[in-house]
Amino acid sequence: MTRTAAREIAIQLGFSVAGSGQDPAAAVEAFFEPEHYASLAEEGEIYAERPSDSELDFILRSVTGVAEKRAQLDGLIGRYAKGWRPERISRSAAAILRQAMYEILYMPDVPDAASMDEAVELAKGYEDQDVVAFINGVLGGFYRGEVKKEDKPDA
Repeated sequence: MTRTAAREIAIQLGFSVAGSGQDPAAAVEAFFEPEHYASLAEEGEIYAERPSDSELDFILRSVTGVAEKRAQLDGLIGRYAKGWRPERISRSAAAILRQAMYEILYMPDVPDAASMDEAVELAKGYEDQDVVAFINGVLGGFYRGEVKKEDKPDA
């Protein structure tokens, strides 16, 4: 399994947890129960192989971390979603944005550019081009406003 597939599964689980209120760790455990996971193989290529231990760790850290930091991440989405009311942002777009922002802020082992680029690419499979452009714009503004400012030397 690729990191891209693991990221997509993390986004799907994050979407599910956000909508159901289910415990994130329990959701991940139930999802990867061998019988359940094997039943998903017909639903899509990303389920063709079981994640490695490191990919499972990435998924668990992502899903639990996004759930724990959801209020902060939603605040950041609101700050950088210029011209979009919160109710206009689809649940899938919000899940993609939360995942990318969480990776950038809390997963130093994941390159920032990979998080942003893959978020935009994954969005193309779930959203129309306007929403993909919105996700790209929000992530760009977030990165410039929250991450790059930390890199600037004090004046």
